[in-house]
Amino acid sequence: MKYRGFTVGTWLFLFAVFPLCVAAQTNCDEGDGRLDTAQPTGLTSQEIIEKMAAKEAIFKEARNHYTYTQEITVQTLDGTTVDGEFKETTDVLYDDQGKRIENVTYAPMNTLTRIIMTKEDYDDFRNHLPFVLTTEDLPLYNILYAGQQHVDELDTYVFDMAPKRIDSSKGQRYFQGRIWVDTRDFQIVKTCGKNVPDIHKKDNENLSPKFVTYREQIDGEYWFPTYTRADDFLHFKGGDVHVREILKYTRYKRFGVKTRIIFKGETKDNPKPQ
Repeated sequence: MKYRGFTVGTWLFLFAVFPLCVAAQTNCDEGDGRLDTAQPTGLTSQEIIEKMAAKEAIFKEARNHYTYTQEITVQTLDGTTVDGEFKETTDVLYDDQGKRIENVTYAPMNTLTRIIMTKEDYDDFRNHLPFVLTTEDLPLYNILYAGQQHVDELDTYVFDMAPKRIDSSKGQRYFQGRIWVDTRDFQIVKTCGKNVPDIHKKDNENLSPKFVTYREQIDGEYWFPTYTRADDFLHFKGGDVHVREILKYTRYKRFGVKTRIIFKGETKDNPKPQ
């Protein structure tokens, strides 16, 4: 997100009228149980990571064969008052050749005045907020075992991760934060962190908020993202902007093409559409 900005005088007025006592917060631990930092039993942390990454590769391929609806809401706030909003609803579909189609079905006037939506924001909505960590991605990250935790009704392994290096010259973006992996299915069920790097250049500031994404099991097999929330202050040179984002992924439905998903000799027969 890029800063559109107010004058310094305007910002001083806003800080006086709306002091930052109402802090923005993306809470990674909301609803979670106590974190047990004991080492896992029966499997090493590296074996868990490898199992998870293999399952994530299957998940990534499977999601490319589902249609769904994506609802995006981005708001800026003065204190507790929403002073700008961007909304968009998109149906993600496929043509008869299996090519992805994005059909925008609802897009009221964008009233954001203090930030500008960027190409990176749209790329985050599509690819990075529903974060996927496959075997191919593992060499890019340092991944540390943090413990085990009860999340909602699930028992999970918890890992902290960060990119080993950031190559911003090629426009690459990475995830930095925490993931929760279901102990039974070895798939990511929750993600909390940031997409990095933020850009802080004299003529180009492009910042992203901290977010949390939850997944739900679809068709009794795949854990697909269904809800993302971000509530954060973006620290631009021209002033801080309180940003709130909500993304919903709904109406997942298997796209009817004849295909089989195979990973390292393991076959996942595609479930029939309901």
